[in-house]
Amino acid sequence: MKIRVINGANINMLGIREPEIYGSTTYSDLVEMIKAHAKKTGIEIEVMQSNHEGDLVDMIQDCYGKIDGIVINPGAYTHTSIAILDAVKAVSVPTVEVHISDPDTRDEFRKISFIRAACVKTIKGHGLNGYLEAIDFLKSQADA
Repeated sequence: MKIRVINGANINMLGIREPEIYGSTTYSDLVEMIKAHAKKTGIEIEVMQSNHEGDLVDMIQDCYGKIDGIVINPGAYTHTSIAILDAVKAVSVPTVEVHISDPDTRDEFRKISFIRAACVKTIKGHGLNGYLEAIDFLKSQADA
């Protein structure tokens, strides 16, 4: 099984950006955690990040015919990007939306998720472990 983890705007600033919300673990630490989990579970994994909406769309479109599942944390694009929603719909790859914090407990505008309509599951507020839960969920669906 091959999974692509796609991270959006500002996720590369983990450990620096609002540590009271996102913690002190760095983005590099997150990538290593994901890779170690994938190795342990026998999953081929790619981890990508961009602060640019079009790059995220390209990363999603590139999954078509090559990737079995997507884990995506679009960052702030969650609340603004119909282009990312449309890309996920277009490739028809099972996708799990992940958020480190629970957006529903934060600013009012963060309660809106455009991408959720194209996702098979949303994991929010579970910290960085939410990524591992998403990977495990996609693997369990493929094994079913």
